[in-house]
Amino acid sequence: MGRSYRFLPVCPSTNDVVRCAAAEGAAEGLLVVADAQSAGRGRLQRAWHSPAGENLYFSLLLRPPLPVRLVAPLTLLAGAALAQALARAGAAPRLRWPNDVLLPFGGQMRKAAGILMEMASEGQNVRATVLGVGVNVNAEHFPPELAERATSLALAAGRRFDRGELLADYLAAFETLYDDFVGHGPGRGLATWRRYADLKHAPPVRRDGIEGHALDVDETGALLVEDAQGQVHRLTSGEIA
Repeated sequence: MGRSYRFLPVCPSTNDVVRCAAAEGAAEGLLVVADAQSAGRGRLQRAWHSPAGENLYFSLLLRPPLPVRLVAPLTLLAGAALAQALARAGAAPRLRWPNDVLLPFGGQMRKAAGILMEMASEGQNVRATVLGVGVNVNAEHFPPELAERATSLALAAGRRFDRGELLADYLAAFETLYDDFVGHGPGRGLATWRRYADLKHAPPVRRDGIEGHALDVDETGALLVEDAQGQVHRLTSGEIA
């Protein structure tokens, strides 16, 4: 991962750069890093605050030899790897299904990182998967609409961090989980995700008329939610309110 490496001072979105490279035949492991993004995005097309000189914005090209139906856990594995890297940096990360990484700041858990996975398929099989990651590393200020919900590694830990070292730690952690996922399935990666998820203390889940508490994730990466009547629902996408 990352041996084929491109650094861009600025781009609209690292995911877009990697997606174009994938269509041109780039090999698995391509890493694109930008110092800033002019049109960074997260899930549901939400804008991702991407100023220069502060944070990490990068995307990886993956070509897992798997059918599309088995690839969904990759988002959780990416979060698990990032939690490992942040924990080694001295932080206390928590994962929120499906793609948020939280850190404690100001007496509450706030979002410090997000993951966006986009996929191209060929028949029932994966042709290319683009894994985008945005991490608030050294940011100290956020736009008003984010100020009460966002934080950074520096704010949470009380010191600044080397972005290159953090990226290298992430790549090492992710490659280990990814290789195990391709060779043996998602078990090890999901176990790591569970270690940081702390589902027992997560807020209630509300989606499409379902309200309940998260129990676990299954082997496909879906969230299992138990409602007040004891019925267990399987959610394949959504947000914890």
